[in-house]
Amino acid sequence: MSRLGKTPIVVPKGIEVKMAEAGVVMAKGPKGAQSLKLPNGISVRIDPSELLVECDESAKLGKGFYGLYRSLINNLVVGVSKGFEKRLALIGVGYRAEVKGSNLVLQIGFSFPAEVPIPEGLKVLTEKGTEIIITGIDKHLVGQFAATVRSKRPPEPYKGKGIRYKDERVRKKAGKAATKGK
Repeated sequence: MSRLGKTPIVVPKGIEVKMAEAGVVMAKGPKGAQSLKLPNGISVRIDPSELLVECDESAKLGKGFYGLYRSLINNLVVGVSKGFEKRLALIGVGYRAEVKGSNLVLQIGFSFPAEVPIPEGLKVLTEKGTEIIITGIDKHLVGQFAATVRSKRPPEPYKGKGIRYKDERVRKKAGKAATKGK
């Protein structure tokens, strides 16, 4: 049994959480609204200021997904109240990014600009042309889009050029010249 699943989820003021038909949890707040379908064996007890995820011991899949769905419901509540954000940095001479319509256009050392379509529900901003800020209410969507953008030019280990997360540290390798003469 998951220890994390037993902890209650605190619902901030201004957030409305309710159960819809067929085991769907719906959350509504200042950032927007989201819903999540629960599997058989998982249920949610809603109090005015907190949520408690409950597991049916007899359901085969219930115990395995208990902690997972508690985290997903917590992300649902946090997303509609505060939102999620990922920051990416472009490191390299001439590397820059800009938003054109519903596309993110990246100049990352190729002979052509790389265009990445921005998914519905995300907001993308560029600061100074070398920093990309991705915000949204769905944690999975924000993280997946950030990973997609990073995969266009991941940081390489010799000079460190590429697209990386803002807080990411890239360990640099010693090149051929450093091992010469031994």
